[in-house]
Amino acid sequence: MENSQENKLGKKIKSLRIKLELSQDKLARKADVPYTTLTKIETGVIRKPSVYVVAKIAKALNVSLDNLLKL
Repeated sequence: MENSQENKLGKKIKSLRIKLELSQDKLARKADVPYTTLTKIETGVIRKPSVYVVAKIAKALNVSLDNLLKL
């Protein structure tokens, strides 16, 4: 399974979230995305989230969309 390769975005989001000491629930609320969507992105269930959702998460994490997508 190529999960480690496939889920770099989810791992990066999780890493940044932990650095900011945010729970998944707090980040989901801050980004105004459903909690389940965030958890599915972090775990790799959703492998290609919409740019709109990723942009909202990037803003909530205080990083640029470009920075978040640089894998």
